[in-house]
Amino acid sequence: MQQEQDESFGLGVRHLTVRLSDPNAKWREAYLLEEARIRNALAPLALDIQHFGSTAIPGIKAKPIIDIMIGVPRFEDGLACVKPMEEIGYDYAGTDMVPDDHLFGRGITGETRTHLAHVVEYRGFNWRRNIFFRDRLQNDPALALAYEELKIGLAQKFAESRAAYTGAKKDFIDKVLAEGGLA
Repeated sequence: MQQEQDESFGLGVRHLTVRLSDPNAKWREAYLLEEARIRNALAPLALDIQHFGSTAIPGIKAKPIIDIMIGVPRFEDGLACVKPMEEIGYDYAGTDMVPDDHLFGRGITGETRTHLAHVVEYRGFNWRRNIFFRDRLQNDPALALAYEELKIGLAQKFAESRAAYTGAKKDFIDKVLAEGGLA
């Protein structure tokens, strides 16, 4: 059932690779369904849950993976999320890939990822950075299009290395965050 639903939303990218999809209005619905599942699994630990990343920016191409940020009282509380998240189909990837994020992934089959959940300290540094960047792009269509153009070029260059793709976006993201005093 979950796999069919994810496929109907056009979600899924082979783990560690990059493929962009055209904007899809169903991504918002996919997020809302997943938010409800996570909220139910993590209550009362999850103080807030937000859709972020490119699938949260209307009108731009994105990797068809729903990025979800879950705010918990303290970063250490992320470890208490492991078992409940595993019970709803997420694999715990640890804290090594993104500093100060407990990272969880869910997929359709094998190594295809459809959702990434980042458990962070609510209103902590990573929370504020991600919300600020999302909001800036949602409220500035020209900035969002500039980000999309960068992503298109990088996706072609780094199709087989998501780490390189992500690293190559850093300067753009840092510049936007610096404008808000969050670099």
